[in-house]
Amino acid sequence: MDSFPAPARQLVDQMRETALANPAQAISFQGAPGANSHRAALEWAPDCLPLPCFSFADALDAVTSGAVDCAMIPIENSQAGRVADIHFLLPESGLSIVGEYFMPIHHALMAIGKGPFKAAFSHVHALGQSRHYLAQRNIVPLSHADTAGAAAHVKELGDPEIAAIAPALAADLYGLEIIDQRVEDTEDNTTRFVILARDALDPGVLADQRAMTTFIFEVRNVPSALFKALGGFATNGVNMTKLESYQRGASFAATTFYADIEGAPGTPAVDRALEELAFYCKHMRVLGTYPQARARG
Repeated sequence: MDSFPAPARQLVDQMRETALANPAQAISFQGAPGANSHRAALEWAPDCLPLPCFSFADALDAVTSGAVDCAMIPIENSQAGRVADIHFLLPESGLSIVGEYFMPIHHALMAIGKGPFKAAFSHVHALGQSRHYLAQRNIVPLSHADTAGAAAHVKELGDPEIAAIAPALAADLYGLEIIDQRVEDTEDNTTRFVILARDALDPGVLADQRAMTTFIFEVRNVPSALFKALGGFATNGVNMTKLESYQRGASFAATTFYADIEGAPGTPAVDRALEELAFYCKHMRVLGTYPQARARG
């Protein structure tokens, strides 16, 4: 917790004490108080007790240890793409995806002074999502661990020529003045979050709902293995909404794939598609089946 800027530490300590006293109501998230993940947790479960964690690993460990009931984790953004490290951390955590939440992302420029500003701190994704705004004003982007942490850091610095790009909530928490609202470059900037818990949902309880299933797999090292493995989804009419690859280790000899499909195990079409996938795979693991928060397509 000492890695948070000083203005955030007291808030972190208070929130941590409250959350750990009631694990069943607590949700961990990565970032300082006021981060987008903090806001997402409150919107998804208004009565929750948010627990700020400095790293994604810390937020996942809080669930694994039983300190909190679940974690709110960003997995992809409409502009920046997938969130770094999550594809590695999620499978290793042993946790299951039990829900998803889509949240429009709005960034504000905040500071202790009125400007002009020579630099602005924020998370690398927020800086990328506001790069045109910053360039037009000759403001140098400076990377920080998270958006709200950047706001706390600017408060700690006390330099009127340094600003932060963060959610408006962070300005309230750290006593900064909002200079400009909605500094993101596009109006449809959206982040998809997943909710992770120790116990997976039974796909059977989702029989009357639209569901998503997320899984990872590694195909066998034979010609056309990926083509054949994915063919079952097409022939069975199962919509695959996401397919990404990433390397594990430095050998570059095998690729792991991360995928989302519409539907749940237990339905004939999904079962047939997953059975065909498994035939061509060295390993396959379902990371969770959960209610669909937004229609695809």
